[in-house]
This record gives sequence, structure tokens and C-alpha cells, in this order.
Amino acid sequence: MNTNTGNKILYRRGFSTEFDHIKEYNRGDDSRMINWKASARRNQLMVNSFMDEKSQQIYCLIDKGRLMKMPFDDLTLLDYAINAVLMFSYVAIQKNDKVGLLTFNEKVNDHLPASKSKKHFNTFLETLYKQQTQYLESDLEALYKYVNKKMVHRGLMMLFTNFETWSGFERQLPYFRALNQKHLLCIVFFENTEINKIHENRGDDIEDIYIKTIADKFLHEKKKIVTELRKIGILTIFSEPKKLTVQVVNKYLELKSKQII
Repeated sequence: MNTNTGNKILYRRGFSTEFDHIKEYNRGDDSRMINWKASARRNQLMVNSFMDEKSQQIYCLIDKGRLMKMPFDDLTLLDYAINAVLMFSYVAIQKNDKVGLLTFNEKVNDHLPASKSKKHFNTFLETLYKQQTQYLESDLEALYKYVNKKMVHRGLMMLFTNFETWSGFERQLPYFRALNQKHLLCIVFFENTEINKIHENRGDDIEDIYIKTIADKFLHEKKKIVTELRKIGILTIFSEPKKLTVQVVNKYLELKSKQII
């Protein structure tokens, strides 16, 4: 597993005064937060509500494109991602953070706003269980435009995706950079354990050497992707499918302990 944060400080919590919404005044609310214009329109006292510094906003962005259909031990990569998101979201809500969900392929499909309520978590589960992969190319540009328009508050973005080649990754890199400028982005992708097995094969005939050479090229490109993400300061989880849930939860707890979120 490689989990790299780069050399720069990405984000640290402080006292939050970021506007969230306007709500009805309740006894005990700070009178300095009364919104007089809204109160006049509603003919009752309304107050400005600000985001709770202790409750951070986290989004799980799940890629459902064709590369997430790859099977490992009778499960697809999407299945492993969903299992990891289920446990991660449960832990995050227990830590008082708000968790949201967004799924995408050639367009954005499902969007659940971030919340920490029990009712929301049940909806979260129902939405995850109905997800399926399709043989479509994922559109990261569409994802970025949607996030940029709909998610105005800075938060942690856990992007579950996959790459098999450097060229495939390089096409998406501008959108990763753009997402990371406004949010704390963590890209979660997978080791190809089948390729690892081929790499470890010590066959001596021409066919074995040829196959191993191709496998080594794929492994090199995966490592190159991790190195590039580290260099530009994007958080990375590069995990075997079976170990994904533990890696994701541990990374979240690490970020919480360091007050990066």
C-alpha cells in the first residue's frame, strides 16, 4: 500500500464561520446571527447558521465505468469499493462527520447530500446496494463540472476509481488537479493482483518471459501513477482489492488524528 500526502500542507481545521443555511430562530440561538431581511420576508425571526467546525463534510465518489467491472475473486472492483464505502461511511458518521455519496460513469448518476443522520445512512445503504458497473468510459470532466457546481463547501473527496495504464491516468490528471484545488482529494485505486502473480512467475521459456515483460510494464505504470500523485500533493490509497476496506478506514482515521480534516 502507498499512502502519500506530498510535501505541502493541504488543509487544516480551524474555527469555522462558513455560512451553511438560514433557519428559524430557536431559544438559545445567538441573537447576533439574526438575519433581519429574511425575518422580514418570513414575518418571524430567522438566523444565519454556520457549518459546525467539528462536523466535516466528506463525499465518496464512486466510478462505475468499465474498469471497475474487473473481477477479482468473484467480486468486481465496484463491489470492493462499495464494501469499503459502507464501512468507511459508518465510521465517519460515528466520528460526527457528514458523509455524502456521488456515483458516475459517462455522467453523474446518484447524488446524496452529506449528512450524519441515521435515516440518511439507511438511504445511503439502499443507494449503494443498487449500483452496477457498465461498459462505459467514465467522464471525469462531467464529474468535475458537477462537483464544482453542486459542492460549494470544502471537504474530503474520496474518489474510488481505477487505472491500468499511464495514458489512461494522464487523460484524467487535469481534473484531479482541479478537484484538489477546491477540496481535499484522496484517490483510491487498485493493485492488479493477477499481474502481480505473473510478475512473480519465474518461467524460463520464451512465452513466459514475454508475458512477464508485459506484466512488468503494467506494474511500472501503476507505480508511476502513485509517484505522480504524490508529487503534486494528492492523497493516494493504492490497495489490493481484499485489503481496501481496512486501508480506507485507516487513512480516514489518520487524517482525523492529524487534523487534516
